[in-house]
Parts: sequence; C-alpha cells; structure tokens
Amino acid sequence: MDLVIRDARVIDGAGGASYRADVGLDGGRISEIRRAGGPRLSGRRTLDADGLALSPGFIDMHAHSDLALLRDPDHSAKAAQGVTLEVLGQDGLSYAPVDDRTLAEVRRSITGWNGDGSDIDFDWRTVGGYLDRLDRNFGGQGIAVNAAYLIPQGTLRMYAMGWDGRPATDTELARMKQLVAEGMEQGAVGMSSGLTYTPGMYADDAELTELCRVVARYDGYYCPHHRSYGAGALQAYEEMVQLTKAAGCALHLAHATMNFGVNKGRAPDLLALLDAALDDGCDISLDTYPYTPGCTTLVAVLPSWASEGGPEATLARLRDDAAAERIRHHLEEIGSDGCHGVPIEWDTIEMSGITDPGLEAYVGKTVARSAAERDEEPWVTARRLLIGDRLGSTILQHVGHEENVRQIMRHRVHTGGSDGILQGDKPHPRAYGTFPQYLGRYVRELGVLSLEECVAHLTLRAAARLGLPDRGLVREGYRADLVLFDPDTVAAGSTFENPRVLPTGIPHVLIDGRFVIEDGRRTDVLAGKAIRRTGSAAA
Repeated sequence: MDLVIRDARVIDGAGGASYRADVGLDGGRISEIRRAGGPRLSGRRTLDADGLALSPGFIDMHAHSDLALLRDPDHSAKAAQGVTLEVLGQDGLSYAPVDDRTLAEVRRSITGWNGDGSDIDFDWRTVGGYLDRLDRNFGGQGIAVNAAYLIPQGTLRMYAMGWDGRPATDTELARMKQLVAEGMEQGAVGMSSGLTYTPGMYADDAELTELCRVVARYDGYYCPHHRSYGAGALQAYEEMVQLTKAAGCALHLAHATMNFGVNKGRAPDLLALLDAALDDGCDISLDTYPYTPGCTTLVAVLPSWASEGGPEATLARLRDDAAAERIRHHLEEIGSDGCHGVPIEWDTIEMSGITDPGLEAYVGKTVARSAAERDEEPWVTARRLLIGDRLGSTILQHVGHEENVRQIMRHRVHTGGSDGILQGDKPHPRAYGTFPQYLGRYVRELGVLSLEECVAHLTLRAAARLGLPDRGLVREGYRADLVLFDPDTVAAGSTFENPRVLPTGIPHVLIDGRFVIEDGRRTDVLAGKAIRRTGSAAA
C-alpha cells in the first residue's frame, strides 16, 4: 500500500461510534481497514496517527471559490479546514453558461464576491468548459480541492433575456431550459438561485418550476437562496418546498437561517415545516454556517426595481437625487425585497470589503458609525459607498440569532456550508473557519452535536445529496479524501477582528491519498479535480 495510517480514531461519517484502526491507502482509495487488536498493516509509508481522529474530508455545500480556485494554487482558506470538496455556482450567479455579453455583466455584478476577474483568462463559455478549465488549471495539475458546480439561474436569465424585471416569454423560457439541460449533461450537479438578487429574483414560480423539472430529469437538485430570510421567511421556505414538490425535484436549502428580529426564536417553526414535508416524501436537505451574521454585497440590499437593467442602470439611479430618495424610502421605511422585507438597520451593516483603496477607511465599521463620524445620515454614507465603489463593496449583516443557529444545525437533513466570500479586507470568518468552528465550538465546547453526528453532517450527508457513491465515508473502496484532526484542540483561528487566520488542530488533509496539508503545512500538491454528475436524463 502507498500509505498506512496507524492507530487512528476512525469517525467513519455514518454517525456511529468511533473505533481504533489502521487504515491503508493505495491508488487514491482506501484499500484496507484493520481494527485494533489484529495484525498491523504495512505500507511503503506509515503515518502514526497517535490517537488523532480520522474522518472523511469535509464537503463545503455552499462555497464562493469560483475564481479563487483558478487564481490561488494554495487555497489554504479551505484546504486547512479539512475541506476536500466545494460546491460552486451558488446563489444563482456564476460564470457559466455565458456568452460574451453575459460574462461581462456577471463579472461586474459579483465583483464583491470574487473580484473583477481581471487576473483570469475566461477561456470558457459553457458549464463543461468551466469544469474542464478546473481540471487543466495550473499547467494541467488541477486545483487545490475538488469542486462540483450548480447551474446559476440568475446567470441563465441574464443570458436569455437580460435584466428585465418581467416574466419570460415562451421562447426565453425554452432557451433557459435548453441551457439547464446542456449544463446538466456537461456535469453540473443541479441548479442554484438567488431570489433576492437580480435578475434571478424576477423569475416567478412557474418559470422556476419548469427549470426544476429539467434538473429533476437528470437527478440533480435545486439549491435556492430563497426570497426572504427575514419578513416572510417561513412563506419563502414553504414556496420552495411546494415548487420543488410540483417539479418532482430534490431541494437543498442554501444557508438555511431565520434572521432579523422578526424571526428570533422561530427555528422550530421552520423545522416543523420541513419535517412535515419530509414525512410527506419530499427530498429535502439544507446547509448552514455556524455563525450569526450574514455576508453579501451592499448593492444586494437595494430594492429589486433599483437594479433592473444591470449595474450601470443601478448607478444611474443612485446618482439621480429623486431615484436615490425613492431607494432610501424603500430601504429605511418600507423594507426592500433585497433586504428581505425588513427596514434596514444601518448599525447592523458592517463594511467588510472595498474595491476602491480610497474608501478603505470604511472597512470594519458599520454604516451607522461611519455616518456618525461624518455627521451625516447613514443613507448618505451608503449612497457614497455604492457609487464610489461602483457596487463592489461587501458587507457583514449582523442580524442572526444564536438559538436559531443551534436548533437548525441539529436537524436530520443538515449539512455544512461556509458561504465563504474570500474577497475583502475583513471577510466573514466563516470563509476560513466554518468546519473547525463546528468541531471545536459546537461539538467540544457547547455539546450541540456529538463528534460522530457532526462529522456525518459534514461528510456523508453532503456526499449523498451530491450523488457521490464513493465519497463521504471511511470505508474500503472509497476515495481517500481524508482529514486527521485532534478533537481536543481543533478550533477556528479566524475571528471577526482577524478573519484570515488558519485553524488549529488539523495536521493532515489528504485528497486522493495525497497530502495537501501535512504536519499542519500546505504542500504543493494540487489533487483537486472537477466532480461531474454522471448519467443520462430520465425519459
């Protein structure tokens, strides 16, 4: 065997009790597991686990590394957490499928998530082309960790009909359905939406249902960032359940939270809704991150009508005093759909990233604080930032509730997702800390989950949703995507004050049996590949 990991505490991902064993790896797979008490395994190389926990690699079900994987061969933000697979194409906005016009528009619209891409050669236009590019990146070596892809519904709409806030015509809908089918055939695992982001939010339920029917034919899943996480959150969750039930499509709820003051203590209402649907035979899963604040772009909180027509049209409205006053009225007094139907509280909006270096003084401060320092109203400050940074600013939104976070993560269909935006001077610490935060804070310190339960959430449950038959378990024949960590010391190093700090207590991470983290340090191994859905459409 290539490698034998000796005397590991195996937490196999299935949720059962851990056990001591030697685990042998060969040819990128787990070749043999021999429990303690029998003859020792031998191989060309031996690693003494010395009681470390050995688990399957963690699967980040909600990642924003679409360009980071192409520009950064190190990618320790995820590799050092034990993440061996990320799911990209989230929230309805990413870079395939596109034509030249759509690519330019989507690059502009999600600069705050991924940078403007000026350092990337966008030599693809299709889903298959993007996945191929991941495989041949860095001179054909590949990428830091594995990656799967969701077809972004907002990008589809942008491609087929631009930024118009209206129902799709039959011809436009047919084009979007064709693009979904092509993307699924080329290896996507499903489709995402960002239904508080333009232009995806302009789609009605009938349009989304038709697209989901195509996804279902390929045994994929629908992953919506639904229409509200604030006022009307439960109705928004119910809408997605009923929509996918009508389409016969599996549903995975992205960053499933209950935020804002209106939802404090209402996690049981959400979980009861999901339990009823599951008991009725619906195929549902969800992911969460183990923190209370959210993260998005500043422009995303604007009312949808303000973003109709694309970024330049949005900037024109912001520069116009009358239109800007109307935006302020919706934000502060009515509650915009971009801000989940809740009137905005500027003391919860912290600037986390700015693309214009001249505006860096705002980073790490709330809009309310920056406004007070300048003796002006918060909307004046926010408007200046939106225009000055050309809509590229990212924010932390401090609107979550700890009791909701804990209750939702216990649910039987829960998985882990970082929703990690890697851009900005002060990104959300979840980008660097989600998985050790689960293991350290919520398992060891708080006891919200047992260690075996938590590992199952982060591994096998996610692999099952992705339809991966040989990942997510420490079992013979499975891929050797593995993490060795110390349950007594594993912890997130990242904080809101210092978010780009790597975790502790995770000395070894392997992908396909190759060390990407060894003795706590990133190696130069690029073992990651594009993970493609396989199989044909149902008749």
